[in-house]
Order: sequence, then C-alpha cells, then structure tokens
Amino acid sequence: MKETLKGVFSKGKDFYTKNLVPGISVYGEALVNEGKDEFRYWNPFKSKLCASLHKRVSQIGIKPGMVVLYLGSSTGTTVSHVSDIVDQGFVFAIDSSPRVMRELVRLCERRSNVAPLLADASHPERYAHRISYVDAIYQDISQKNQTEIFKKNVEMFLKPGGFGVLCIKARSMDVTRAPRAVFAQVRKELEIFITLVDYRELDPFQKDHSIFICKKGNL
Repeated sequence: MKETLKGVFSKGKDFYTKNLVPGISVYGEALVNEGKDEFRYWNPFKSKLCASLHKRVSQIGIKPGMVVLYLGSSTGTTVSHVSDIVDQGFVFAIDSSPRVMRELVRLCERRSNVAPLLADASHPERYAHRISYVDAIYQDISQKNQTEIFKKNVEMFLKPGGFGVLCIKARSMDVTRAPRAVFAQVRKELEIFITLVDYRELDPFQKDHSIFICKKGNL
C-alpha cells in the first residue's frame, strides 16, 4: 500500500483510507489488511472526492489533523473516508435531511471525530455558534445556489490559507445548459473571492459533475 497523498493510500489503480474503526465497513466496501493496519476501499462511483483522485487531481486539501466542515454529508459515505484521513482531527458534518441524519448519527456513534448537525447550509449564521473555524470546507450539495452557499461558509468559517473543495452538479444548477458552460460560470464566480488550485470533471465516475479545489488567501 502506497501513501499517495497524506492520509490517502493506493494499490494498483485503487484508492484506500486507513480504517479508523477496524473491522467495520461503512457502505459495504472491501476491507484490506496489511501488517497491523486495515484499509477501506474507496469507491469512486460512490464518492466524488475519490473520483477526483482517479482524475489525477493534484491535491484534495484535506490532511491528517485538520478540522473540516463537511456540507451535504448525506448518509456519510465520503464523510467516513474524510474521518479516516483527518484521524486525530475533526469533522463537522452538516445535512438538512432528517432521514439521512439518522444514518449519519449511527456512523458517528462509532467515529468520535465526527459531529453530525441537522442544519441548512445556506444559512451558516444559524449554526455558527455550534462549530469552530476550520482548516478545510468540503461541499457536496445539489442545489441551484451551490456557489453562493459555498461562498457564505468560506467567508464565515474557513481560516486564511485553508482549503475549500466544491463539488458541482451541473443539472442541479441549470438543466437547460451544457454542463461545461455551467462549470465555466462557477469558475468565474469562484475566482472573485478565492484562489482556484485545481479543477476536474468527474465523468465517467460521476456524470455531469466537477470538483473545484480552492485556497483562501492569507490576511
């Protein structure tokens, strides 16, 4: 097993994270033992962050020890891998759906470095008193105003020099336009307030999706 990025491992063409809770598979993924360590297979068809690795993104902006704000956590598939990566760090996992939050809470019962929060990410002022400043923000929300939500949270919570990772679902923003036209619009909007580090379209793993890796300037 080779450490490709800090906290991210690879074997052949596949990617893995070191299992924070040995013996437990989160979404049916394979567990692989090497020496004293156990690794979880990271499925690119179930995780846009993993898909970006397969598309040769230069970095993901999330490393061991970081505090991460995860917007749009759903049931916790990618959250669990981010939890593995940050290890002694921490993840604030936010979603607005009570149904998926129930499953996320079960995940968090086994992972002490993740805190679930039922909240609307488009109103960060409503949960500002419950989280800290963070080293990274990861957002995967299928709404028309995805960029606006990202901007609000970056301005309110992301430390100077911190990384922001934005997943864009083109069809959620404008079903009438070509995905690449939507991605180009998002890029222009992002470059107004944050530095773009890397960008990848995620086909064939995630159809009509792209990912933007950004960095907030130092004060």
